[in-house]
Amino acid sequence: MMTRAIVFVLILLAPLAAMAGDAAIGWDELSRQERKLLAPLQDSWDTLPAERQQRLRKGVARWQHLSPEQRARVKQRFERWQRLPPQQRARVRQRFERFMTLPPAERRRLREQYREFRRLPAERRQQLRERWRSMTPQQRRHFIERREQIRHLTPRQRRELHRQRHR
Repeated sequence: MMTRAIVFVLILLAPLAAMAGDAAIGWDELSRQERKLLAPLQDSWDTLPAERQQRLRKGVARWQHLSPEQRARVKQRFERWQRLPPQQRARVRQRFERFMTLPPAERRRLREQYREFRRLPAERRQQLRERWRSMTPQQRRHFIERREQIRHLTPRQRRELHRQRHR
């Protein structure tokens, strides 16, 4: 009988234990290094949602493991982000959220395409950007649809298509 009561109490307390992992963190609970890096947030720290506090703390841990070159790159990106107009930041956030809803295989494919694009010479990348910007929405849709069709061809079919276009 006592065992049942203990199990019942544990079942009732389980949701509270799960929420404890997301408990707010007091400023004094942070390490000296964490407080140093998060100093700009000290006055508003207690008003931040627990989830945000946890993310910031994880960010500090990642920051501590970065090389000086990586830190410089992160600072540069953050400064660039801060200079963006609010509307553009919102668009970037929306695109990121849309990207994160894609299946992992699709995200990997897109990352690889981006890496391939970055490996192109700067002038070629600029040409492609200009070509894209000059397209109408209808032309862009057609381009994307065509690209999807080509993506599913075998290498042999791609070569044949390439020969036909360049005759």
